[in-house]
Amino acid sequence: MNLPGIGIFKGMWVTALNMVGSYFDRTHAKRLTTEQYPEERPKLPEASRSFPFLVFDGNPDTGIRCVACKICEKECPPQCIYIVQERDAKGKAVPRPRVFDIDISVCMGCQICVEVCPFESIRMDNVYELSASDRFETLVLHKAQLLKSNEYYHSIHPTDATETDARIEAARKKKEAAAKIAAEKVAAAKAAAEKTALEKPSQPEQPAP
Repeated sequence: MNLPGIGIFKGMWVTALNMVGSYFDRTHAKRLTTEQYPEERPKLPEASRSFPFLVFDGNPDTGIRCVACKICEKECPPQCIYIVQERDAKGKAVPRPRVFDIDISVCMGCQICVEVCPFESIRMDNVYELSASDRFETLVLHKAQLLKSNEYYHSIHPTDATETDARIEAARKKKEAAAKIAAEKVAAAKAAAEKTALEKPSQPEQPAP
C-alpha cells in the first residue's frame, strides 16, 4: 500500500543524500573541497588518457622506439597520424621517423595506435590543456612535441610503464638468446666443414699429356 506523499519523501531523501555527497565522499571517507584551479591542479588517475605521444629511451635522437613501420598510421580509424620514414644520404631507409604528426583535433583517443604498435613506442598522455585559437596548425602535434622520455611515461602511468619495460627486456633477452644460438650453429657448421676438408684425402696430381 502506497502512502500519500511517499514519492515526494523519497525524492527529498535522494536530494538530501546528493547534497551531503557534494561535500563528503562517503566511499573514501574524506571531505570534498574545491580545487583552486589553475593554481591547484588535480592529480589525475593513472588510467586517464588524452592523446598519444612517442616514447624514447635516453637520447631523443637515438633512443626513439618508433621505427616508422606505419602500422599505427594504417590502423588509425580517423586517419589522424602522418608518418614519413627517415632516409640516409644514399636514400636507404633508416628505422626511425623523419616526420611524425598527429592531428589532435581529429584524434578520438581510442588508443588503437597503442594496441597495434609492436615496438611499445606510442603511449597515451594525460595532458588535457591543449585548447588553442588556431584549429589547424596549433592542433597538429609534430615529432618534437610528441617525443617524451620513458621517465615521463613512468611518472604518469607507473604500472603500465613497469609492465612495458618488463616486456621489452624479455624480448631483448629472447633476441639475444636466438642470436647466440644462431652464431653457435654457424660456428659448428664452419668447424665441421673445416674438419671434413682436413680428413678428405688429397687427390694425386694427374701427369701432363
